[in-house]
Amino acid sequence: MSGPGHIRTPQQDRSRITRQLLLETTIASLATKGWVATTVGSVARTAGVSRGAAQHHFPTREDLITAALAYMGERRIVAARNAAAAVPDGAERPYAVTRLIVDFYTDDLFKAALHVWTAAASDEELRARVLPFENRFSREVFGIAMALLGADRDDEEARRAVQSTLDLARGLGLADLLSDDSARREQVVEYWGRQLAAVAPTLR
Repeated sequence: MSGPGHIRTPQQDRSRITRQLLLETTIASLATKGWVATTVGSVARTAGVSRGAAQHHFPTREDLITAALAYMGERRIVAARNAAAAVPDGAERPYAVTRLIVDFYTDDLFKAALHVWTAAASDEELRARVLPFENRFSREVFGIAMALLGADRDDEEARRAVQSTLDLARGLGLADLLSDDSARREQVVEYWGRQLAAVAPTLR
């Protein structure tokens, strides 16, 4: 029973902590080991939780992955908003916006999501679970970038410029999954930042 005066019990705290541990372990496993190796059993072992306790929170692998995607999506959105607040004004702003977008499509959270994307490509039910989360994150980052550049959402040129930046960032994220592509990625970011800077005056 809950209400305004409800006090969380130690058991509830333990349950919340266990659930969060399982979700974070799932994300780490997806990012480093991939889809096939990430099961309820393997996640439970890595997290130091009994399989029964894990299945109490997430009865099936699909339940675990879906919850991890939701948790991961919220973390990515919060991180994007926090990074956006630190983007500088002035001539460096278009480059900083490019860097922000690329960073969020090349970090470990994106790598974890990418493994799920790959599996979802041939699994219709999983794809139906994945798409809402990724679409929401993409809309969020798109909106942040448009706002940072002072762009009008009805400006088709602005929309194309920002959408191209998101598409470029996804490609860089995929390349980084195969090998450490950080050196070449930095060159691409610098180049694309200049292109966005050339368009930026028309976005204000």
